Amino acid sequence: MILILGGTTEGRASVRIADEGSAPYYYSTKGALQEIECAHGIRLTGGMDTAAMETCCREKNIRLLVDAAHPFASALHRTVAEVSSSLGLPVIRYERRYPPRDPDLVWCDNYDDAIRKLEEHGIRHLLALTGVNTIAPLRPWWKKHPAWFRILEREESLTTATRQGFPADYLCFYQDEDDAGALMDRLQPDAVITKESGRSGYFNEKVAAARKRSIPIFVVKRPALPETFYIVYGEDGLRKQIERLLPEFFPLHHGYTTGACATAAAKAALTALLSKEEQTAASITLPSGEIITLPVTATEWDSDSATCSVIKDAGDDPDVTNGSMIVANVAFSTASNDALVRFVAGPGVGTVTLPGLGLEVGGPAINTTPRKMITDELAAVLQAFRQNNPAAKNLPPSPGLIVTISVPGGKELATRTFNPKLGIIGGISIIGTSGIVRPFSADAFIASIRKEAEVAKAIGCQTLVINSGAKSERYLKARYAELPPQAFVHYGNFIGETLKIASALSFEQVVMGIMIGKAVKLAEGFLDTHSKKVVMNKDFLKETAREAGCPEAAVRQIETITLARELWQLFPSGEQSPFFSLLLKKCYAHCIPLLPADKLQIVLITEEGRIRE
Repeated sequence: MILILGGTTEGRASVRIADEGSAPYYYSTKGALQEIECAHGIRLTGGMDTAAMETCCREKNIRLLVDAAHPFASALHRTVAEVSSSLGLPVIRYERRYPPRDPDLVWCDNYDDAIRKLEEHGIRHLLALTGVNTIAPLRPWWKKHPAWFRILEREESLTTATRQGFPADYLCFYQDEDDAGALMDRLQPDAVITKESGRSGYFNEKVAAARKRSIPIFVVKRPALPETFYIVYGEDGLRKQIERLLPEFFPLHHGYTTGACATAAAKAALTALLSKEEQTAASITLPSGEIITLPVTATEWDSDSATCSVIKDAGDDPDVTNGSMIVANVAFSTASNDALVRFVAGPGVGTVTLPGLGLEVGGPAINTTPRKMITDELAAVLQAFRQNNPAAKNLPPSPGLIVTISVPGGKELATRTFNPKLGIIGGISIIGTSGIVRPFSADAFIASIRKEAEVAKAIGCQTLVINSGAKSERYLKARYAELPPQAFVHYGNFIGETLKIASALSFEQVVMGIMIGKAVKLAEGFLDTHSKKVVMNKDFLKETAREAGCPEAAVRQIETITLARELWQLFPSGEQSPFFSLLLKKCYAHCIPLLPADKLQIVLITEEGRIRE
């Protein structure tokens, strides 16, 4: 069982992730005001000291704590650390993302330090955007100088302010984050004080509003967290850490793409090249902006380069690259190159031989998103090295980098992928648009359909032949032998999505081969035929048979079948044509809204490979 301590934006995110597990958990907030829906969570309210939290954890069999509370909830962080120590419970800290500390701001270690620095700077009129709970620690200031506090307009906040004896005339009520600038215009403070509250606390917006008006900004630093907490910075990071610490909570585990692994390996390799230190982990930023950390399993050097390796963890997705070593070698380039990074396909990484993938023909099969991720991470490493290391003066002004990605055994793995059909030879592709592999991902399958269709279009195919799998494709290739292999694309269960892709790419003709099992589902209106979403509907089939004029005896026989392919033997030859013709007509009716009838041909394929149109 998991106990989430929330009441924040990060608390809401933790609930979203916990609800994916379909297992019960507890979500605790100090107050009862936060409205939140927990599909599987049990809501707890009320503050807990160490003894109360220990009792709660024992009674509710808590095995993992998730601290998603406000970064300035120091007392709660200490309580969680004490309970963790006494009960031996791991703690995941869902941390906010913070911008780098700008030296132009006045940074304060705590509120006492803030009061001292306000005095030193001669501040007399202060606007506090630090919240109602900071009225007490800033009391020595506002007892001597005018200060306005912006607080939430609710009874609890008003009670807190009144209890401290704060003058009501100096309270300002929060409207939204855009009101900070309006407050500054109205009050004309000498300075603004805020907390290092991170991006979800609208820290940047407050700073920007004050800077626009040339108002000095004092910032109270966020308190340090206990060193024993496992820090994560986003929903995927939280889920992965829960999977590691409480494996049974989620029925299926997420993984990382080859692109994310290659990015981590490349960043570690450049860091090793610059620092000459062995790397054990690399933190990278996903396209979503989330930061994840991947373990680095090996670091090696030669005379002018460094190599690091990351083992691909695909979670519970049936990915052929799961467990593979993704290896990145980074070296400085002496050649003139406009780009920061020149990518090279090492052993096990494929080479592109056909257009349509958005990659240079003859270049490495490293997709666009991983290339950008790698380039961004390496640029950040170089920038940080220049700023923080005296040895940076030995670097060229704009050093180019050669990044070689390798996958031992990748050439053999590639034979089990779509790469040969896509014209990628010699190895696998380094792919991934999000950096995260979600088990049995429909998005990934649809993305592969789109890529195959784009390749077909790029090489000049005017006809696209879509089919449900290898068996139907074999029959269709015999019928359309004049077409290149790239013209044949599997739709799996995603008929609707495949037709949308074909329409967007403006193929002159689309031939859809379909076998009876999927045809009876499509005829009923299901454009996604996955067995988890829809099963054969015998009542629908009986209605169709009657509509086709089949004898009632044959209609009743439908009740006895267990598999759709038995329909081929159910009707006498004279009754087959009306039934299957009507079935095809119904299939067309649901597909035509996605692709015009003059562009679409649907063919029904028997178990023996005969084709009915």
